[in-house]
Amino acid sequence: MDTQVHEVATGVSFLSAGIANLYFVGEDASRWILVDAGMHGYFDTVMKAAESKFGAGAAPLYIVLTHGHFDHAGSAAALAKRWRVPIYAHKMEIPFLTGKSDYPPPDPTVGGAMSLLGRFFPNRKVHLNGLVEELGDSLPNFDEWQVHYTPGHTPGHISFFRPKDRTLIAGDAFTTVDLDSFSAMATKKQEVSRPPAYFTSDWEAAHHSVEHLADLAPRVLAAGHGLPMSGAEAGEQLNALAEQFPVPEKGRYVNEPVRADESGITYLPPPVSDPLPKVAAGIGVAAAAAGLTAALVARSRKVKREKEKQQQEQLDKDNRAA
Repeated sequence: MDTQVHEVATGVSFLSAGIANLYFVGEDASRWILVDAGMHGYFDTVMKAAESKFGAGAAPLYIVLTHGHFDHAGSAAALAKRWRVPIYAHKMEIPFLTGKSDYPPPDPTVGGAMSLLGRFFPNRKVHLNGLVEELGDSLPNFDEWQVHYTPGHTPGHISFFRPKDRTLIAGDAFTTVDLDSFSAMATKKQEVSRPPAYFTSDWEAAHHSVEHLADLAPRVLAAGHGLPMSGAEAGEQLNALAEQFPVPEKGRYVNEPVRADESGITYLPPPVSDPLPKVAAGIGVAAAAAGLTAALVARSRKVKREKEKQQQEQLDKDNRAA
């Protein structure tokens, strides 16, 4: 696995851990934090990356989560235990990290590449009970960073902004790759895009969060998915997303969002019709029928060839006898 970290801004570097990014914030080996923690199974990758950047035995002051989905918090518990540091998250996110409430079910009906692939994700739950603490209005020991509440993708999603150089760590409030496009994901084309649709449970709140972040006028965009972007074009693309936010045409949470409080989900919209399993089943039946037909045709051809061979052998025998 790649353990190389890449600098985004002064004192901010990123590492791709699975399908999501995590960020090392800080320049001093005795004063740094980890923003998000990657997927399950990336403990060694993150440890090696941290030691290559800060030195052997280096540990952060704490881990802070933009949100608790499996691709952002999967390795958080293992890392926190090894480093013996706390994990911080927003109070609205904590019920989903402690087993008090499940996250809203993912919505594969919104369409797009990631929503299709998401059907096969190992969507493991993250259990941080006894390890996670409520984050206040600021990052402890990092007063230069602001904490911004940006719900929508999850009920307790947060982002971090450093005004002095306008650096934004956005989690999944938006992405810098179009997760609805297979080609964009393959080429890693940089493009400010909506949050991952598959897991977004409140589209109106998600839109408001993008508008809020655009109002900060960031110049460095460090998102949870996609290569970070910087410069005037990055800000312009974020403004464009805020102005023309693409809410999916269909989906479980499009017309009615999940409602939640500090105890977890209080209302969950009913499921919507998902035609894909039926389509897939139909495709499977058709494929099986086609396979059976092909097998029968092949068998028939084989029998015909054997019969013709026998006839030719008999004809040759008769000719030799004559």
